[in-house]
Amino acid sequence: RLRPCSTRAGFGCRISKIKVPRSGHGCKTASTEQPTNPTTPAAERGCMSDFPIRSRKGGANPYVSSDANMPETKPPREPGAAYVFVPTLAACALLLLYVGVGVVTGVSTDYGVSSVRGSSANVLRVATWNVAAINNNPFEYWITHDDKAYNKLMSDVQEFVSNPGERDVIVEEVFSDQMWDSLSKKMKEVGWAGVDEVDKMWKDDFRSRKIVGDFLTDSTLGKKRLASMPDRVMNTIRTENGNVMRPTVINCFQGDLGTQEKWFKAWMAFMFETRVKDQMVYETLLPIKRSKYPALSEDEERLSIPLQTLCGAIFDAILVHMMNSIAPTTWQPLRSELCAALNSQKDSRTLEILERTYGDADVLFVQEAASAFVRTASASLGDKYHILAPSSMDPKRDQNSLVFLCKKRFPATASEFTDEVLSSLSKAPVANGDLYAATVFDSSNRPFVVASFHGDTNGLATIPVTDALLAKIPENHKLLFGLDANTYEKEREGYQGAAKYQAFIIDKGLGSQHGVDSSIDVKRYTTFNARTYLQPQLNKAVAFDERYTNINVDRNPKDFILYTPRDFELVDTGRDNTGERTYTEDMMFPTLKFPSDHGVTAATLRLLPRRRV
Repeated sequence: RLRPCSTRAGFGCRISKIKVPRSGHGCKTASTEQPTNPTTPAAERGCMSDFPIRSRKGGANPYVSSDANMPETKPPREPGAAYVFVPTLAACALLLLYVGVGVVTGVSTDYGVSSVRGSSANVLRVATWNVAAINNNPFEYWITHDDKAYNKLMSDVQEFVSNPGERDVIVEEVFSDQMWDSLSKKMKEVGWAGVDEVDKMWKDDFRSRKIVGDFLTDSTLGKKRLASMPDRVMNTIRTENGNVMRPTVINCFQGDLGTQEKWFKAWMAFMFETRVKDQMVYETLLPIKRSKYPALSEDEERLSIPLQTLCGAIFDAILVHMMNSIAPTTWQPLRSELCAALNSQKDSRTLEILERTYGDADVLFVQEAASAFVRTASASLGDKYHILAPSSMDPKRDQNSLVFLCKKRFPATASEFTDEVLSSLSKAPVANGDLYAATVFDSSNRPFVVASFHGDTNGLATIPVTDALLAKIPENHKLLFGLDANTYEKEREGYQGAAKYQAFIIDKGLGSQHGVDSSIDVKRYTTFNARTYLQPQLNKAVAFDERYTNINVDRNPKDFILYTPRDFELVDTGRDNTGERTYTEDMMFPTLKFPSDHGVTAATLRLLPRRRV
């Protein structure tokens, strides 16, 4: 059995057991099957089980990525090269003869030559995609955008924060004493304790700080989460009647923030006059615990509710002042454009890609999906797919792992065993919704385990969860596991390396889209993003010119498709950061057309016959 040759871009080369000439980095196999119409959208073709797999790239071959480097036309025939040009009827006759010989001799009859690829019942198309990316802040990540106004705005923001010069005024000039008096009065009216102590902090400290050097870029303030925590809680509050947004630069608030006065009036109304989920907005704030954020003093922990409210207001005031200083007429229209592409239409664009580009898949693994996305997906794709979500789905955290199963391929009801897997974990950082695992039978009554998982930021839960899942797989079940493993190109303390994870899964008897070898190309990235200077954790911000070198750039091979090699053979694999089955190597994403910070990882697998004893 030959190993597939590799290419860094997109789908690799198909595995072939017949000698064929090579061209560039690609491979070419011959096929006797009649191709389906290559122009037919995946959404109209149905699941992969509805048609045979093609083994030669065409002009718009839906099964081979356009960046696979596979030859469009037949190269000159070379000595010793085997080509198969057999009419369909003759191929069927040869196939019947091959099967007959297999029955007599005991040799596997599962279409063991590349010229006869096998029935669609023995081919599965699978893909995994972390669909999260930008949740609320359209400016959070550098995006690939051709608009000169956007690129100038983000460059000017970076310059303002990096080299503020005379623009680094004191806080009181952007968040006045009068504003603080109004805010502190409201704090007392709602019954908060410690407001007088926070008032002293304002007068003795915060009002005279420089807005950039002493506030935005103060690493200690960042470690205390006094500005980022209220943003996390109140940036965008999801309700049954839609999203309620804090008046700030870093979400999709639709009101006018053209002046400090307009901003503050809207901000106060949001905080103290708006009710969400049977409580006022100010009641949604959470205490900040010193046990989790040790940079806090005991007094700051005790006063964390009014203190984070003050810091959150100062933070928002600084951003409004900055944007109105550097781009007074353009920043709000640009934000509206970004919000339409990356936020308000994010779910619809995500589902469009899944339906139009990957609607031929038998199994889709999805991570970091909001509970609202589950409902939307059920309405959009529910006729074709079982939309499977964990029973412990977290509607507040909104980072849930899902599995979409093609109903034609998997007509039976899946049986979830997520809790059994999680119960065997001890200290692994896994939250409700991170994992989904179930058993299911396909249309040929073959047993499968399907699982989807979203790892923690450092990837430290990935190996424990994989181990726990393997321990719970019933005998004779075939495994398909799609995950955002959060693995990293470079090995470093406290982070899970991709190479070590691949070696681990091989040692456990598994394969991945990287193959069945313990070594992999760690530069087959599935993420490429970096935070801008327009978000609350500036310690994670990256200058645009440092997007290839800064340690905070997330350019890593994070996503995996795992399978059991005794049951499956890898036919091809690919990555996609465009929504068109292509991967552009040096392009940061998300983009206005591709709404996630993870690329789609796809693979075609061929089911192997059961070994004869």
